Amino acid sequence: MLIQFNLAALAVAGQLAWKRTKPAIIKEAILLPLAGFLGVIILWWFVATFLTDLMPTPAQAFVENLDYILNPFYRRGPGNLGLGWLLLASLRRVLIGFALGALVAIPVGFLIGMSKQALLALNPIIQIFKPVSPLAWLPISLAIFNLADPSAIFVIFITSLWPTIINTALGVSSVNKDYLDVARVLEMPRWRQITKIILPASLPYIFTGLRISLGIAWLVIVAVEMLTGGVGIGFFVWDEWSRLNLSSVFLAVLVIGITGLVLDYAVGKIETFVTHRPKTS
Repeated sequence: MLIQFNLAALAVAGQLAWKRTKPAIIKEAILLPLAGFLGVIILWWFVATFLTDLMPTPAQAFVENLDYILNPFYRRGPGNLGLGWLLLASLRRVLIGFALGALVAIPVGFLIGMSKQALLALNPIIQIFKPVSPLAWLPISLAIFNLADPSAIFVIFITSLWPTIINTALGVSSVNKDYLDVARVLEMPRWRQITKIILPASLPYIFTGLRISLGIAWLVIVAVEMLTGGVGIGFFVWDEWSRLNLSSVFLAVLVIGITGLVLDYAVGKIETFVTHRPKTS
């Protein structure tokens, strides 16, 4: 009887706690985001109705984009592809360039963080090239590869380097010196210090750099594809604007934004899995 009474009390307490927290959860997770989206739609509707005749209203854009929404993976000819195929083409370029950039940036960041000589040698190069617009690299990459696809990947590669290098170097240099002193006293090999002490302590910084790099890479690919053409979400935006089809441009903007959000969320989940720490941002 006592056990049953305790279980019933716990159940009642749980129900009361849920009733108190449920309104706050619904407000924060559903109502407030919906209010924000509703505000954007109202602003869009106001601009399209009263300030310009070129821009469609949200309802007009939805109706005109129904084919793209309902059939994202259609193939109706060599240059007539659904929005899903265009998105996948852009994602492929971004992920290849981003992965190549990470393979170079993380070791270089470790080298800079662990060696003062490497810091003095490489820091001026980073500070010179970091402010350069990614699109400034496009003519150079076109001259090297003479093809649009590898040129776009090269621009993404260059774009992905700097945030990851800087954050990795910051993480490595921020490792508690006491841990390294203890490792030296125990005569721990250098490679073991890196894998057991420096790398685990630096992972949050590394993932921060990776998330920034991936966000910038996804931002840049749209501009690069506008200039190079071919198959991709960026060229789709430019092509639809050339036809004065702003409804499709708005759809592409929404798809680009949601895809960037999903990419950042995925990297955050990978960070949580690797570091065994809850994502804080």
